Amino acid sequence: MKNHFILLFVFCFVFSTLAQKNVKSIKVTYLKSSNGKLIENQDPIFAFASGKTSLITSEKITLKKTNFPIEQFLVDSQAKSISQFAQFKNGKSILNIDSLALGKQTFVLTDDTKKILGYTCKKAKTTVNSNSIELWYTNELNIKGAPTVLGHDLGLVLEMVRNGNFKVTATKIEQLKSVPALLALPNPLPKTVDQLTYKDLIWKSRFTNIAVFEKEIINFSDASKSNDSILRFANGTIILKKVKIPEIKKGNRIFVDLTEQSNGDAYDRTGSVFLIPTDKNISFLDGLKNGAKELPVYENGNGEKYQGVVRTQNYAPLLELMRFFTPFGVKQFNTLQLKNKVWQDSVSYRQDISEMLPALSNQEVWIGMNIGNYDKGGHKASLNITIHPGEDNKQNMWLLPVFNTNNVMEMAGQQYATMFNNEKGLEVTFEVPERYKNFKLRYITTGHGGWGNGDEFVPKKNTILVDSKEVFAFTPWRTDCGSYRLSNPASGNFSDGLSSSDLSRSNWCPGTVTNPIYIDLGNLSPGKHTIQIKIPQGQSEGTSFSSWNVSGCLIGE
Repeated sequence: MKNHFILLFVFCFVFSTLAQKNVKSIKVTYLKSSNGKLIENQDPIFAFASGKTSLITSEKITLKKTNFPIEQFLVDSQAKSISQFAQFKNGKSILNIDSLALGKQTFVLTDDTKKILGYTCKKAKTTVNSNSIELWYTNELNIKGAPTVLGHDLGLVLEMVRNGNFKVTATKIEQLKSVPALLALPNPLPKTVDQLTYKDLIWKSRFTNIAVFEKEIINFSDASKSNDSILRFANGTIILKKVKIPEIKKGNRIFVDLTEQSNGDAYDRTGSVFLIPTDKNISFLDGLKNGAKELPVYENGNGEKYQGVVRTQNYAPLLELMRFFTPFGVKQFNTLQLKNKVWQDSVSYRQDISEMLPALSNQEVWIGMNIGNYDKGGHKASLNITIHPGEDNKQNMWLLPVFNTNNVMEMAGQQYATMFNNEKGLEVTFEVPERYKNFKLRYITTGHGGWGNGDEFVPKKNTILVDSKEVFAFTPWRTDCGSYRLSNPASGNFSDGLSSSDLSRSNWCPGTVTNPIYIDLGNLSPGKHTIQIKIPQGQSEGTSFSSWNVSGCLIGE
């Protein structure tokens, strides 16, 4: 009886081994885990493999339930090629065939072994972009494949471990009766593109890009004229365009993307990207078309009149999306050479403005940009708004523009923001609706006055009060301005070895964005409230004076 058992065991073992060696094609299912826990709601990776060819896809792709772009990889270990092909929402497809990448993969083979799904696996190690990768592969099926493009020359990879804490592990291997037709490139072939083009098209397809301005001149000239799509105001220092924004789902991320070059102006200038609210009887657009005199006036007792800076019953101020500052003459003045300085060709500014969703989603809005300057050549700028998908895990938001003292119509007579030389400073009344809570003030502040004692170079405390009670105070100051020297070719060099662009400033540097801060206001009761901004603005000296550009909008949940 014992001998019969041994013979049966040997027969089964030999039959099993032969069956494994005669396997023509398989389907492997892989799942991802992090720190020992299976990742929830994931799309399992599928690898279809036969001989030395494998297709990397996913469950949702095979069920046609995935979002675009649909991307798959076909690896041919014999031809040493990786073919990546993608289909986009518009029905177009592209293909890239890389005949070099597979052959460039190198591994350190080890003697370590372990069992995965009953198969003996060996371990190989490699490094990708500073990430430590371990691959556990088997040769018992005489088939090559993997959950990624890594390791196909080794055998059938059943587990990939990245940095010791992220794993992609085979959970099921199914033998297929025949070689799947999908283990071949699509017929007819999609449009073939080079690898950089492939990556660029894939990247751009993952989000929505809204082109607002493309290399537009923002200068000071009587010759600056509007056209059918772009309006120009304040002698060309303001450009404006009506833009249709699609519906933006909660949880999506929204970015402003700006590129700037000097087109003749050598100086650091204040710039702003803004939206003009039009839900009141009067809008900033009235001031642009008919002059600053058309805008409501704010007075605080210092004898000056400030046009269009605060919210009133019939007017909403500019909603500032981004505050930026041009460097000293980037691009136009790159001929001013210094040893060991390679000047930048342009400056890019990119900022997350996702909290602006209520003002943008599914609306046609006026988007504007200004750069305050007095130069005929001025500046050249491009602006895009990008919308990126995300998880819908946020509550409905409420947004209210409250104040904006940045005089973007400076070149058309709008008063500088010198109201902080009075104890009252800036005070605004606003109204809170019912149903919202957890209010925040999105606050942008920069100090100006460009001489030694001016507020540009002197730290000044900003105090924010709501209903006469102080809720926040801080001193806005930037000490990192020297980091951006290579964007400032025309920056003045001083006898002490510093350049003007190196100097610390009141919350801005030449060539940077000024980030907003978010001040918690708690649960404001429905009804009217007041907000007050106080800053100890410095005294004027001769014709030199200080001012503070502050903008604020309320955000509620």
